[in-house]
Order: sequence, then structure tokens, then C-alpha cells
Amino acid sequence: MKIIPQIDLKKLSFPLPIYQAITIGEAISRDGEHFSVFVGLNKEMVAQLKALSLDENDIDLQKNTRDRNRFGKKSYEDWYKKNRTLFALVHKNTNALAALVWLGPEPLPENEGNWHTAAWRSYIPFRGKGLMKDFTKFAMNIYEEKISNVKFWIAVKKENAGSIGLAKILGFQESDETFNKNIDRLIIVVKNLELV
Repeated sequence: MKIIPQIDLKKLSFPLPIYQAITIGEAISRDGEHFSVFVGLNKEMVAQLKALSLDENDIDLQKNTRDRNRFGKKSYEDWYKKNRTLFALVHKNTNALAALVWLGPEPLPENEGNWHTAAWRSYIPFRGKGLMKDFTKFAMNIYEEKISNVKFWIAVKKENAGSIGLAKILGFQESDETFNKNIDRLIIVVKNLELV
């Protein structure tokens, strides 16, 4: 996927105020689909996120994430207080939310440094179309430019081969330590994107 930045991001500070969404780029997928890239979600996008998170037909999302509870049942406003920065990929023709990346401060226990969590999602019918690698890398690079000396980590279910594969492509590596008492999840870390 080709992503073309649209604005000078130096004037932005993260996280944005809740419900603010700014177009920061345009993207074209390998099959010629056009997308807008946003930082932040507006109320319409949040409504889509809630509906997608509650979609029981999306078996992979229900099986591999906690989004049903996180975004579907609980308050987005409460979740946003964790100081997460969201990036959205929105299909131009339909205005449908195609994918999300969110990043934000969350230390790893017993580890020093400026640790931030990372998470990503793609939604049906856009999953499996080769969107996530470039979109996630684009979002993480922007975030890393705004937040100095950031180190990223993710927690992912062991069965989630797609997310683990993407993490490895992005330079994440499985940690030998157990940081999370929830044993069904791997902790995968990358010190910074210079490794990518």
C-alpha cells in the first residue's frame, strides 16, 4: 500500500482531544482501493468502531481481541482517558472504517524506559488485503517522531497468527520474560522502529 502524507504533523500534539479527527494522508491499496488516513476518531468513526466490535459475525475479531467489551460494551470516553493516540484507515468510497492502530503510554512491569503499548485491527471486508503492514508502520513512525525515545510492546493471543506475523514484520520479537499474568497472551516487544 502506498501512503502519501497530506499535512505537516509538527504542529500536532498527541493524544488529540476526544472526537477530533484530522486527515493526515491518502492511501492506495495494491488492488487500487483509495483510503483516507486519520489521526483521531470523530463520533461517526467511534459509532462504527462500536458496531464492528459487537459484530458476532467477525469471528476472528471476537476470538482474538477484547474489543467487544472494550469498545462495544464499555464507554469509549473512559477508554480514551488512557491517553491513546488512534490512527484510522477509512475507505474513501464507502466511508467505512477499514483499520485502526492505537498507541499510548503503558509501562512494562519491572522495565525502565518510555514503554508504550501498540495495537492494530483490520475489519471485514478489508482484512487480508495487505493494508496493515504499511498502515501500521506509517502510524508508528509518526508516533515515534512525536514521542521521543519510545519503546513499543504488544500483548497478543498465542493463536493470533496474523497479528504475531505482522508484529514480526514490524521488528517486534517475543519476550523471554512473562510480563502479563494472562497466560493466553504473548508479550512481544521492540525497542524502537530503527530496528525495522
